[in-house]
Amino acid sequence: MNRAGGPGDGWPGAANRNGPPASGNGVPAGVEPGLAARVRERFGVHGRGQHERDQHEPAQPGGPGQDQAGGSRGGPGRRHGGRGGRGGEQLVVPRARPDSYYGKPILKEPVWRSPEVPGYLFLGGLAGASSVLAGFAQAAGNHKQAKASKIAAAGAIGLSGVALVADLGRPERFLNMLRVFKPSSPMSVGSWLISAFGGASAAAAACAVTGRLPKAGAAATAGAALVGPTICTYTAALLCDTAVPAWHEAHREMPYLFAGSAASAAGGLGMMAVPAEDAGQAIRFAVLGAATELTAKSLLLKRLGETAEPYQAGRSGKLMEAAEVLTAAGLAGAVLGGAVLGGRSRAAIALSGAALVASSALTRFGIFEAGRASARDPKYVVRPQRERLAAKARELAP
Repeated sequence: MNRAGGPGDGWPGAANRNGPPASGNGVPAGVEPGLAARVRERFGVHGRGQHERDQHEPAQPGGPGQDQAGGSRGGPGRRHGGRGGRGGEQLVVPRARPDSYYGKPILKEPVWRSPEVPGYLFLGGLAGASSVLAGFAQAAGNHKQAKASKIAAAGAIGLSGVALVADLGRPERFLNMLRVFKPSSPMSVGSWLISAFGGASAAAAACAVTGRLPKAGAAATAGAALVGPTICTYTAALLCDTAVPAWHEAHREMPYLFAGSAASAAGGLGMMAVPAEDAGQAIRFAVLGAATELTAKSLLLKRLGETAEPYQAGRSGKLMEAAEVLTAAGLAGAVLGGAVLGGRSRAAIALSGAALVASSALTRFGIFEAGRASARDPKYVVRPQRERLAAKARELAP
């Protein structure tokens, strides 16, 4: 009689003095017709650890998993996974891909609603840039342009606040954000900026419309013009501070893109609101903004590479493409029909201004939709992380 655990026992390396001999599948032969057979039939079990070995070790000719001719025992065309897998194996869950969590999104899609939040982004930028244009126009003595831009700034920031409150659901939620000031939070800083800018722009517009308190109006105009650039760009920081890949990865170019888009919209609205002979400053402002926007957008797409796909495909891609076409058309119309080349075509200036305003709005909606699309697709989450890890490993390598 062999000793327990010796070569003559049923299970190699285990004490099996009283147990029945094992079958070729690693289970006792006496148990085969019972539970083990049902488990084998249901899940295609090949024995303890066999499935894992088959996945990670290539089968040798004549060895486990192949016949003497080197073919798979399961027959031609059969492979692991699915109904045609080895032994009829069926997976309980789909196999995980390297770019997803079992085909499910890794991030939750932003809960911000459309059109409230994209409208808030557009109107806030328009208000901030209009106040800057109003400040320049007042300093240059262009009173018609200054008055039109002051009214535009006050109206746009008011509508922006309405859109924000509509997304929040209740007005008191906005007031609750003013209970503290947290410099590390773009939302907290933005709430205070909107409040300060709203008061200054409203006072400047009221003085311009009524003609009273000119010194107070000038001070309010200067204050709004100083805060205006932050109103244009803080929303870019608000988006880029999230984990949404298309927004977060674009943090370098997004402020310039928002500032340029806001300036083109403010200049376009100013071109529509004043006579052609007074629209020179608005035209130059719009041209500068449109050029900045197109340059920042080009740099963003080039640097992000494959992560920039949401800005170029799907609904967001169509919105961004339409915005770019309108920006180019408005820029060409402003240059050819405006005071830059000595032209005085009122219709061309107005149409160009309308194109620039529409372009700025579409840009905000396109950026918003691109962020939502990138959050839905796990590859935009995993790919940048792996690239950063690879870059860090290269830096640390000797």
